[in-house]
Amino acid sequence: MKITSIEPTIVSVPYSHRETSSRVQRDGVTAVVVKIETDDGLVGWGESCPGPNVESVYEVVKSAVPLFTGRDPWEREAIADQFYGAAHWYHREMTGHFAFAGIDMALNDLCGKAAGQPVYNLFGGLRRAAVDYFCYLAYGSPEEVAAQAHEGVAAGYTVFYIKVGIDFAAECDIIAALRQAIGPQHKIRIDANGSWTVNETIRYLAEFDRYRIDFAEQPVWPEPLENMIEVRARQSVAICANEGLWRVCDVHEVIKRRAADTLCFSSNWVGSLAQFHRLSWSAHHEGLTVCRHTHGELGLMAAASHHVCLTLPNLVDGNQQVAAMMADDIIRESLPTATGPTWGIPQGVGLGVEVDEEKVGRYHELYRQQGQFLPYQPEMFGSPRQR
Repeated sequence: MKITSIEPTIVSVPYSHRETSSRVQRDGVTAVVVKIETDDGLVGWGESCPGPNVESVYEVVKSAVPLFTGRDPWEREAIADQFYGAAHWYHREMTGHFAFAGIDMALNDLCGKAAGQPVYNLFGGLRRAAVDYFCYLAYGSPEEVAAQAHEGVAAGYTVFYIKVGIDFAAECDIIAALRQAIGPQHKIRIDANGSWTVNETIRYLAEFDRYRIDFAEQPVWPEPLENMIEVRARQSVAICANEGLWRVCDVHEVIKRRAADTLCFSSNWVGSLAQFHRLSWSAHHEGLTVCRHTHGELGLMAAASHHVCLTLPNLVDGNQQVAAMMADDIIRESLPTATGPTWGIPQGVGLGVEVDEEKVGRYHELYRQQGQFLPYQPEMFGSPRQR
């Protein structure tokens, strides 16, 4: 089996509502869909994360076409080493990770199809029969958040996640309303995207924890790492790391220095499904847990990550997903997470999802017409006097 073509396509698929946080205002998912074909007629699919500029990620994938055409997809570890080493993407490691994650995903899809096996069997096989995902609440008034939470409870969600770090006073009321809406048995997770100082974090988490916070994701900026270490030492709310897991060495440092209780990341952060798998096991050996992260994604990334999650011993409940807020996707069948919290064992081989190429074309045209769904809005760049 040899690679005969690597074809990237940029697509933009809208959300049903805007995603809002202290750092993000985004109206949909733009991604680079990677299609790899082989000389024996197999097709593998992957999805590269765009970051703030999808064209740069697209060009990285295009640059890999002459490097890896003719290679055996089973050599995916050697291909990864050569992408970062011989092709010099270690100089721009995060952009390289965002791009290579899609290539790697397609290689794993091909290997699974060639072997007649689902991708989870390429990573040691099943350790669980299902993965639990969170209810991602849209930022809003206490009444709006409570209404969403009631719907989430009715749909079977047990973990409720909301962004904070925009307006602390308003967010105290929001979290109070959320706790009342979901009752005492369900979990609340908050994510400040690194928007607080260390002392603000200590004070704010004490207030929020009146409503029993399960964990706080990235309350302070991760550089220097001492920010996270100090916050974890000075108060009782469990701390989750996300920003700051930029590279493989960064993940190792967070684990080694015990800067968080939970690591929230994915192959987009570290470049490949194998690295996500290995680093998750490293966290497990140090008694830490893993929560699967989403940048905003389509069904390919969701499926690939799900396969690895099924193999992990230290996965939390309430893993991240955006399928429930997507207006559409590029795969033929809706993901289980589009309507509920539980996703079981995928059927079929490879990633176990089928790409709808007509939809790929349709959402490529939307990208051509409207451009990327950027993670920000122009009004975020005004003078402080204007905001």
